[in-house]
This record gives sequence, structure tokens and C-alpha cells, in this order.
Amino acid sequence: MPKTAVEKEKKYDRQLRLWGDHGQAALEQAKICLINASATGTEILKNLILPGIGLFTIVDGEKVTGEDVGNNFFLNKEHIGRSRAECATELLLELNSDVSGEFIEESPEELLTHKQDFFKPFSVVIATQLSEEILLKLAHVLWSDKVPLLVCRSYGFIGYMRLVLEEHPIIESHPDSAFEDLRLDRPFPTLQQYVDSMDLESMSKLDHSHTPYVVILLKYLQRWKEEHDNKPPQNYKEKDAFKKIVRKGILINEHGIPEEEENFDEAIRAVNMALVPTKIPGEVSNIFSQESCCNITEMSSSFWIIAKAVKEFVENEGQGALPVRGSIPDMTADSKRYIQLQNVYQDQAKKDVVAVTQRVHRILDTIGKSADCIPEQEIRLFCKNAAFLKLVRCRSLQAEYDPSTSRTNEIGNALDDPESDVMFYVLLRAVDRFYSQYHRYPGNFDDQVEADVVKLKSCVAAQLQEWSLPNATVKSECIHEICRYGASELHPVAAFMGGAAAQEVVKIVTRQFVPFSNTFIYNGMTGSSVTIQL
Repeated sequence: MPKTAVEKEKKYDRQLRLWGDHGQAALEQAKICLINASATGTEILKNLILPGIGLFTIVDGEKVTGEDVGNNFFLNKEHIGRSRAECATELLLELNSDVSGEFIEESPEELLTHKQDFFKPFSVVIATQLSEEILLKLAHVLWSDKVPLLVCRSYGFIGYMRLVLEEHPIIESHPDSAFEDLRLDRPFPTLQQYVDSMDLESMSKLDHSHTPYVVILLKYLQRWKEEHDNKPPQNYKEKDAFKKIVRKGILINEHGIPEEEENFDEAIRAVNMALVPTKIPGEVSNIFSQESCCNITEMSSSFWIIAKAVKEFVENEGQGALPVRGSIPDMTADSKRYIQLQNVYQDQAKKDVVAVTQRVHRILDTIGKSADCIPEQEIRLFCKNAAFLKLVRCRSLQAEYDPSTSRTNEIGNALDDPESDVMFYVLLRAVDRFYSQYHRYPGNFDDQVEADVVKLKSCVAAQLQEWSLPNATVKSECIHEICRYGASELHPVAAFMGGAAAQEVVKIVTRQFVPFSNTFIYNGMTGSSVTIQL
């Protein structure tokens, strides 16, 4: 029986606070494909099923083994000999009745050979524990179809993730810190009119102490400009002088002692941030300069169409500034004037959205699309977050694995530090080279560990030679450790990687927050990690 909106809101309350109802809707519409129901794979799915993804499909042609039962919480000994995809699907579906799931009892190799279009409908494909040969084939197909791929691997105490997508624009990047969009350096007409309507000198004591600090700063900023060639305070010395002028505005009681006026204290504290000039952030300027933004076609996504409209707004109505965000911070003020000030900013934000919307409609008309193909809500969200736009682009796996286009400098620079976790990337690539030569992973059998150490050292040397890094070194004890792992999946590492990978999938699906770019290495022995672009 479908849940009501109230029931869903109660069930998903905490995550709704993170990504909102539109983010939750995107999650519930997502179709996720997991290749291989390994310990790592099922941990990833667990962390996607609990928040309510729409549909998952497990692709796995293997049968459950005793090793699977030993490291995978979603399999037990009664499942040995049965389809691993089917058994994992049955137990994972018990986690959330809102989620649908299915399984394909075929190997990824068979699908890639006979049903390449199988992967097209998915929002994200997650590949775990794949050999290099199959992974590269899969990555090539998904890159061509523009389907995001997240590669995840647990190898003993080492975790590895690689995000493979050509382009991922983000509207809601949720920066940890950001300047408020108050426009004190260039107040728009209605804001200036609101400020001009108040007279600090004729106010009662109560009103004086409850005037929003934005009004206070604009009042004193206007006086400062009149005395400084219409220029605001521009350096530390001038801002310090400006603060002293504002402080003199605090009322003095009959005993000659300054009153306690929190709004003036707030104004003084806000000077450095509030007087930062309004400008287009560098990353947003970069987005505006992209070919995808300058030349819109009928194939352009809504992101690029709105970006083009906002760019035109900046060049025209905005007079060099982005649409007003429409929000103000909390501040000491009486409710009436705080709401009035809030409405001033919100009304201007609405006017800017209308202007951008008109430009979006004109652009859509030029490419033969109807005005309603981009919802107003999406345009409004874009305008509100225009200062925080991000664009993530990753290289293809083919480019990374091609010796002629490998980013060997990044690897070499990282290996200058013998303790760098990038060393494990080298080792995992060497492990795959070992597999391609011997059709097994090093250390699969206890009596072969020492012999495999010699072979793996040779693979490491060959890999470094291929990258033209013959002088780079990988610690011998780490090579021994990799061989002792025997390609095993340890559940604590699989669980950690499952949480980390699921978090990245949510970012991709909801188009909120910024995913890593593009390779992540986790060292379970030290609890450290590193991100590197390869």
C-alpha cells in the first residue's frame, strides 16, 4: 500500500533536511545497477535502499560460496550454491518496502557482448570487484551512452573508488561557508528606498536598538562614500576606520555610557564580509565561458539553457551581477522591520527570476522547444544558487589507462612521499597486471604468497616503467602485504567503502553536493585517504 506524503516525510525526515523534497523525489526516481553482489556491492546498495532509491538491479552470474558467506552480511550458509544475485536481492529488499529490486543472473561479460543497451536506462552503474579487462569494456560502453559509472573495490585493507562521467553540473553544491548576498556595495533601488525611509537620528531608543544591521551599514556607508569620492572602504585600515564611525552611532545614556545595542555590534562584526564587492565567482565565470553555455542546441540540457539565460541576465538586467539570492541572515531586529527587509530582498529575487525566465523562454523558442519544458521551480532554484554552481568533469578510464595519456606526473609527484596512499593505486594496477598474466590474483593460495611477492614486484616495476617512472619506488613491505591479502574482501573495509560510495551516488542522482574527482584511495590500516585526479 503506497505511503502517504506525511508518512514519507516522517520516515525520511533527516535526509529531507539535507536534500529537500525535490532531492528525495530524484532519489525515488533513480534506477541503480550494481554489478556483482560482493560484500562491497551489497553494502553500497544497503546504503541506497535505506534512504529510498526507486529501483535497483543486481547483475551477477556467480553462485554463493563459503567465502561469500564469511564476508557478506546479506548472505548465509543456506544460500551456498544458489544465485548470488537472487539471494542478495531477496534480503536487501527487506530493508525498505518503498524500494523495488530485481536481479539478472548473468555475468557482465555476457551482457556487454549480447545486450550492450541493457545499461542505458540506469541513473548510475556501480561496478565492484571487476577485472581490468571487463571494467574497461564496461566503462567504454557507459561513456558512449553518457551513463555515470562508479567503480568501487575493496582489496584487503585497501579501498578504491573511481568516478567516471563526462560532465556533471551541480546547482545545489551546498558550500560549507559563503558570503551573504546583501548587495551593500550596489544596493538595488527598492533596498535603497527602504533604507532611505528610515532616520536613525529621530528614532526612539527602542527602535534604534532594533534596526536591522543592514540598514545601519547602508546608512553609514552612504555617508562614507560622500566623503571618499563615492568609494567604499577598500582595505583593512579604511574598514577599521569605518567600524569606528559605526560604533559612534551607538546611543549614549544620561550617564555618558554607550547603550548595549546588539544590532550595532552585529553591524560592526559584519563589516568585513558585508562589504565584499559583489562579483561573479571564478567557477561560475568558467561555466559561462563553456561552449555548452555559449552555443545552445536542441540537445542542450536544462542546466545549460538556464546558464545561458543567467549569463544574458548578468550582461543586461543584472548589470554585471547574478540574480539576487533573496535570503538574509538572522539579525537583531523587531519582527516588523526584519520581515520588511526580508520582503525587499525576496521581491527583488522574484523580479530577477522573472527576467531570467523570460530569457529561458526566448532561448527555448529559438531551438523549437515549448516554454513549459523547463519548470519555473528549476529556474528559481538555479537563480537562488547561481553563485554556487559547480561543474565536475572526469576523464574516461580509457584515457587513464592509455600510457600515452596517463597523468604520470601526478602519480610521480605523489610517490615522492613514500607514505603517500597513492602507492596503493600503483599496487592495485600492478595486481590487475598480475591477474592478466596469471589469471588469478597474487596470494590466492597460502603456499604461493612468497613466490607471488617476486612476481608482483616485477608487475610493479613494469607498471612504473610504462608510466616512465623508473626511479619511483613502492615499499617492499606493502607489496608483501598486498600478496597476503589474497584479493580478499574484509567486511569492515567493505562497509566503509559502501558508505562512501553510496554517498557519492546520492550526490550524482540528486545533483546536490559536490562528488569527488575522480579517484579515491582508502588505507584501512591507518584510516587515511587521498583523492587524486587521474
